[in-house]
Amino acid sequence: MRNETETQLPIDQALVRDYLIAAHGDLEKVQKLIEQEPDLVHAVMNWGGDDWESGLGAAAHTGNRDIVEYLLKKGARMDIFVAAMLGELEIVKALLKWYPNWSEIKGPHGIPLLRHAAVGGPQAVPVFEYLQSIQMEVV
Repeated sequence: MRNETETQLPIDQALVRDYLIAAHGDLEKVQKLIEQEPDLVHAVMNWGGDDWESGLGAAAHTGNRDIVEYLLKKGARMDIFVAAMLGELEIVKALLKWYPNWSEIKGPHGIPLLRHAAVGGPQAVPVFEYLQSIQMEVV
């Protein structure tokens, strides 16, 4: 761990890239990389065309609940896309109340909110049904 007075250098982009690729489905590699560089839990990358992605976002849009839960326990920041994938209906509703245009906002790789709920499995069915009821599109 770094102390507060230690200068922190940016994380190597190749390491961030490896982490994000692993976060799409390789829990063991994610754990090893986070052990090696704990700040990866907050790392993001612009894949081009304003396509920003975090490890948590990668795990969420691919439905990798184990990786999502691991990263949240390590301090990753929940967002509406992760909440939808996890089936956290109250969080999704609360955020939609304040951000009614979420239906127009896409997650990593342009993946919409309803698709995140769709890959969340049985636990996300209530979120999926709610989003369908308010006319969200899967696309």
